[in-house]
Amino acid sequence: MQPRRMSLSSNGAPLILLLCQVITGLEVPLDWEKAKLLDELVQPPTITHQSPKNYIVDPRENIVIQCEAKGKPPPSFSWTRNGTHFDIDKDPQVKMMSNSGTLVINIMTSGKAEAYEGEYQCTARNDRGAAVSNNIVVRQSRSPLWTKEKLEPRIVQEGMPLVLPCRPPIGLPSPIIFWMDNSFQRLPQNERVSQGLNGDLYFSNVQAEDTRDDYICYARFNHTQTIQQKQPISVKVLSMDAVNETIAANLSDIDFYGDGPSEKRRPSLLTPTGATSAKSVLRGKVLLLECIAEGLPTPEIHWSKEGGELPSKRTFYENFKKTQKIVDVSEADSGKYKCTAKNEIGVTYHVITVTVKAAPYWITEPRNRVMSPGEDGVLTCRAQGNPPPQITWLTNGVEINLAPTDPSREVDGDTIIFTNVQERSSAVFQCNASNEYGYLLANAFVNVLVEPPRILTAGSKVFQVIANRAALLSCDFFGSPVPTVEWFKEAHASVLHGDEYILHSNGTLEIPIVQKDDSGTYTCIVRNKEGKAQNEVLLEVKDPTIIIRQPEYKVTQRFGRTSFECKVKHDPTLLPTIVWLKDDDELPISERFIVGKDHLMITNTTDTDEGTYTCVANTSLDSVFASAVLTVVDYPNPPIDLELTGHLDRSVQLSWVPGSDNNSPITSFIIEYEDGLHEPGTWHYQTEVPATQTTAVLQLSPYVNYSFRVVAVNKIGRSRPSERSEQHMTKAANPDGNPSGVKGIGSEPHNLVISWEPMRGFLANGPGLQYKVSWRQKDSDDEWTSVIVASVSKYVVSATPTFVPYEIKVQALNDIGYAEEPAVVIGHSGEDLPMAAPSNVQVHVVNSTLVKVHWEAVPPATIQGHLQGYRVYYWKLHHSTKNSRRHDVEKKILMFSGNRTHGMLPGLEPYSHYMLNVRVVNGKGEGPASPDKPFSTPEGVPNMPTFLKIGDPSLDSLTLEWGPPVHPNGILTEYTLKFQPINSTHELGPLQEIRIPANETSLILRNLNYSTRYKFYFYAHTSVGPGSQITEESVTIMDEGGIPQPALGAGKEIFFATSPVMHIFPTMYKVRPLYPRIRNITTAETYATVTWDYEGPDVNLYVEYGVAFSKEDWKKESVNGSRSFFILEGLTPGTAYKVRVGIEGVSDFVSSEETFQTGPAMASRQVDIATQGWFIGLMCAVALLILVLLVVCFVRRNKGGKYPVKEKEDAHADPEIQPMKEDDGTFGEYSDAEDHKPLKKGSRTPSDRTVKKEDSDDSLVDYGEGVNGQFNEDGSFIGQYSGKKEKEPVEGNESSEAPSPVNAMNSFV
Repeated sequence: MQPRRMSLSSNGAPLILLLCQVITGLEVPLDWEKAKLLDELVQPPTITHQSPKNYIVDPRENIVIQCEAKGKPPPSFSWTRNGTHFDIDKDPQVKMMSNSGTLVINIMTSGKAEAYEGEYQCTARNDRGAAVSNNIVVRQSRSPLWTKEKLEPRIVQEGMPLVLPCRPPIGLPSPIIFWMDNSFQRLPQNERVSQGLNGDLYFSNVQAEDTRDDYICYARFNHTQTIQQKQPISVKVLSMDAVNETIAANLSDIDFYGDGPSEKRRPSLLTPTGATSAKSVLRGKVLLLECIAEGLPTPEIHWSKEGGELPSKRTFYENFKKTQKIVDVSEADSGKYKCTAKNEIGVTYHVITVTVKAAPYWITEPRNRVMSPGEDGVLTCRAQGNPPPQITWLTNGVEINLAPTDPSREVDGDTIIFTNVQERSSAVFQCNASNEYGYLLANAFVNVLVEPPRILTAGSKVFQVIANRAALLSCDFFGSPVPTVEWFKEAHASVLHGDEYILHSNGTLEIPIVQKDDSGTYTCIVRNKEGKAQNEVLLEVKDPTIIIRQPEYKVTQRFGRTSFECKVKHDPTLLPTIVWLKDDDELPISERFIVGKDHLMITNTTDTDEGTYTCVANTSLDSVFASAVLTVVDYPNPPIDLELTGHLDRSVQLSWVPGSDNNSPITSFIIEYEDGLHEPGTWHYQTEVPATQTTAVLQLSPYVNYSFRVVAVNKIGRSRPSERSEQHMTKAANPDGNPSGVKGIGSEPHNLVISWEPMRGFLANGPGLQYKVSWRQKDSDDEWTSVIVASVSKYVVSATPTFVPYEIKVQALNDIGYAEEPAVVIGHSGEDLPMAAPSNVQVHVVNSTLVKVHWEAVPPATIQGHLQGYRVYYWKLHHSTKNSRRHDVEKKILMFSGNRTHGMLPGLEPYSHYMLNVRVVNGKGEGPASPDKPFSTPEGVPNMPTFLKIGDPSLDSLTLEWGPPVHPNGILTEYTLKFQPINSTHELGPLQEIRIPANETSLILRNLNYSTRYKFYFYAHTSVGPGSQITEESVTIMDEGGIPQPALGAGKEIFFATSPVMHIFPTMYKVRPLYPRIRNITTAETYATVTWDYEGPDVNLYVEYGVAFSKEDWKKESVNGSRSFFILEGLTPGTAYKVRVGIEGVSDFVSSEETFQTGPAMASRQVDIATQGWFIGLMCAVALLILVLLVVCFVRRNKGGKYPVKEKEDAHADPEIQPMKEDDGTFGEYSDAEDHKPLKKGSRTPSDRTVKKEDSDDSLVDYGEGVNGQFNEDGSFIGQYSGKKEKEPVEGNESSEAPSPVNAMNSFV
């Protein structure tokens, strides 16, 4: 709890009138009980209302001089006039209002106001004292007429100064001056012509337009609502020529005003005159300083203060800066003010010295006092002025030194000191502070009373306060002498005091920071020597109202929807009301504003909805609010006012005015053009300029009818296009350039097709666009052959030799002339198929999955076209028996670009026989194949066993069955089985190893522990080494007889079905959750399927991947814990990636990092007979026949039935763990165990993702691509396999369907 303090200070924030100490006439309590108390107490008179000191009356109405006062008993009133008693009863025109001192003088029926002018003072008196009013000076308002005068016309030379005097009659109060014409229209005023403070009309220099006959000065007397008019003044302005013609005949020197020449003139001041002047002003009034200058051109006026700064917040300028106004003048505004009049000819100055005087003003005004007998006190009256005022004290309207003496008071300058006052000391004291500029008069009474304590606060009043705020428990009391106050809480006998409470002098108990436990009943007791009184009040502490979800800043597009949230938490006993404000005002009345329980929604938002929205939550005790700003943004408004300037043959300047940015700053402008001559209605991009630029010089083309428009751009989008500019037609000219994209390619072996990109209409630069096409054989002395064509983009040259280089050029021309000489392009006539096959094909085996092929290039003359490279066709040879059907041959193709003579064939199957041939490729197609070359791959490590099943559990034995690997990749030599027990605390026991002959398919493990889980690891061997392992777990049966189990790892004798060598590793360690192990990765162009093994508890897994050999961060994908595969999508073709699998929340349980590479783009089809219609029809018929045969075979196979294991697999297949087909990314079944066909479209990556590498000095540049594959410049492989189904290998250049792509780098990931 916060520390609190006990204090009797009166500096708190009392909510009631301090009746115990001060009662003023102007602070009457509104509470009925308190008003009733005041009515019961005796009180000296107090003046409550009176007329102003200077009272100007309207002679057309009765005169009312006000004087109101209160007191107990009610006071009586009397008046003095001009210092003597004013006997009201003797004047029938004067009456005093009942229960008031206000005089009403009837001058409407008889009498005149002048008769009652004078100085009046009112006195209010009862038996406690007398109060007096100010001296009220009553004067009649006056609005006299202008004296009649004959006004001569004012004739003045153009350019000379002129002053038209007004000189209004002196009225009371002073009139307001203005100038108008005969039509009652105000005369225009400006820097050259303006009205001075004295009402005169000043012309700095006259112009011909100033000639008129009705310059009329008007004086408006506001008090009497009358306007007086001066006689019109005529002004005639003569030019210098007119002056010369008339001066001798009609004018004398007296009649002519301004006899100087009409030429430029330096400034001089019309008012004030001289170099300096002085002005006095009273404190608190308005200071007006004026400088009006003449000169030609019209001077400008500037103001400054010497040795100081002008008060910026109180200084204003009027009358075109000719008048400087300083409001609420203080002594600091004294000083020298300088006005400067300046034009291009010269400058003049005037300095005004300002002195600030002051009528008296209060520093401390005397206040009413209520005192008890024997009490001491003071009355203080302090005033200031310039010069300092004189202080005079009066008592009951009589100078205090002339009043009856009272030993309890003593006057000490501006203070009266009271000592041991008694009831007879009650009186009203007047303080008068006066100097030569005015006076102040204040009444203050001293009322000496004897009263017992009274509590004015209602009994059992309930005070409700919000927690953590200040609680003010009032105990309004009155008594004389001043009572003491004590507070108690509920049944506690001790007085509330200490730091937790503050007791104010008016009886209020303040709890600065109230808490819930402060609730309860509080008792207030007041005492003085006349008695005591007490009262009880109840304090209830409520929970504060809190906005727990405040509205937030919103940016909304025009016509969108906006929602502000305002969720309030409040005390359950208080009922809050939620009010929404916009810019501190009520919400607009519109159905678009939807106010919900805790939100405000604005639909179809418009620009007018912008502003600050405030949610106000009100209860009866507190109010909280929260605000948020809504900014409405939209596309910018289109630019306007497009203008073309600076027209040249090849350029023009476009300018525009930006439209509104709609609260989203414009970032740029897009300029578009329309060619009304060639492409009317179509707009094209011209250029884009930054938002700071509103002009642009646009480069133009000849012979184009341009129109332009501008589009503004901001973050929201693009504006509507501006209105189109005016049209601008450029002159025709020769073409600036020639067609692009010129090529020469033969479509047949004996032709040359010359093609180019046609030029758009505006690029023609003139009418009649044509093309001059020229050609000749390269490196020959033949002349150019040329033709001129129009409206085409190619020309065919016939009867050319096969694949001969030609020089080609295409030149543009129009009716004006030719373009510049075009560049020469080299093309070739048509290609034909290569005629020769590569020779001397050699194969070098690098390792079990990789070979290197060498060949001799064909002679260049036999290629008959552009050399594309060499294709290597290779296929695996299958063993077949005479009873088995003939295997289809899946041929794969690798393309080696350029003039290569060797290449690498990756991804081969170990321990296999292959055949290959090589063909040269040009733009027309393939040449003949080289003779087939056989080769074989050596042994490799096997795949994992097909399955590992553990069954027939008993107390101490388990039966293991397995299937050999689908791909042994050689001759199996043996199997290895490793196993170890896992106890109930997840500790692993000793690892034991068993070697099993290759011809075994089952094993019985005996002498195992009872009711124990075992983990098994099983893999096959070839002569090269061990392959990938398969793992399983199984549990022996629980010992029902309760036989104790042997200790973990105890060396007891174990018997096996065979007699292998057993290796025991007695290592004990804590079992951590088993980390995942990646089993396989299948790749395609843009995705890859990752499968893994995980044998731990149910957890959430994740897959991380990234570009291999790079520093970029891993990308993470979460996986459902029940799945054992994940598809990585959105990969880049031909890119190497790294991947790993981990367990969520366990940072170090991550699989080893594996790499793979995606395939390249799909290979294109070869150009062959497959594109011929007859061949397509034949293939369709064959396909239909094959489909019928497959249906028959499928029916027959289903009738034959399936073996039990296959049926179980089919019946309980989990769709989430089905393998993925490589060709289309869908899920399919596992193949039958006996159907061990090679994988289509390349070999899969081994399950352990490793390849046994052998020494080789070949680089990746030796690896080929698919049909359209190639190598990067850095030698990285981006190619692919292509496979095609054939029967046995066939020699020749036969066509086939285009092969499908597979990943050429699967074996190297």
